[in-house]
Amino acid sequence: MTMHIGIDLGGTKIEIIALDDQGETLVRTRQPAPSHDYKATIDAICNLVKETEQQLGKTGTVGIGTPGALSRTIGLMKNAYATALNGKPFKDDLETALGRPIRLANDGNCFALSEAIDGAAAGAPVVFGVIIGTGCGGGVVVNGAPIEGANSIAGEWGHNALPWPEDNEREGFTYYKGGGSHIEAWLSGAALCHDHHLHSGEHLTTIEIAAAETAEREATMQRYERRMARALASVINVLDPHAIVLGGGLSNIDRLYHNVPAIWGEWIFSDQIETRLLRNKHGDSSGVRGAALLWKIG
Repeated sequence: MTMHIGIDLGGTKIEIIALDDQGETLVRTRQPAPSHDYKATIDAICNLVKETEQQLGKTGTVGIGTPGALSRTIGLMKNAYATALNGKPFKDDLETALGRPIRLANDGNCFALSEAIDGAAAGAPVVFGVIIGTGCGGGVVVNGAPIEGANSIAGEWGHNALPWPEDNEREGFTYYKGGGSHIEAWLSGAALCHDHHLHSGEHLTTIEIAAAETAEREATMQRYERRMARALASVINVLDPHAIVLGGGLSNIDRLYHNVPAIWGEWIFSDQIETRLLRNKHGDSSGVRGAALLWKIG
């Protein structure tokens, strides 16, 4: 029996999972990620793999889900909000430290892969996975395989401009890069809180806002839903996915799954819309599961 190990490397935590051939979880654990320390990150991953294999008494394949991607020209990491990785030969260094080949993919692609293989969108030919939380990540899976693209940035919808902007949507909450008009500046968790504060003066969490217990909070949610509908409509017009799966903290807002599809037709170039908007099946384990599954896609 082959064991597949997945690592989800985030800005604040490192998570590991071990799956058997049937996709069942053998071990899953997480620990804080070393902050701004590249060597300590490599060491932490190696120690987690070693401890997991010792616990289970066998070795496994290793897949890594990471923010950012490897540059196709120089082989160094780019676009990672875990900034200690940027400009580093992360894959090469990790393979040397582990003494074996690894597979590495963007964390958005890992999320989409998990949900496309045996998650909410199982069986769908074209799946767009969306992570809405600290930022707005994304990934594309076609016929069960993640698509990286010519520049290794397929699915990075959050760094496009918010489409069909209204007059008061020229400058949102700036978090990573791409300017205050990009999708992440309007749809991330911090952006939702920022927008609500601007309109109401209240400092609230996303959970409190989503409860929509006052007229001001309901208005904030309606603005958010229209922005998401426009952002996803632009993806549908280009990719035309069979399913869009939401992940990340804001994917737990129930009303999105009805309200967003109810209005996105205003901007989608089709007389009938078959694309489904789905809640993830595997929750916060989707990304790490997808990393492990990188060795099961050929």
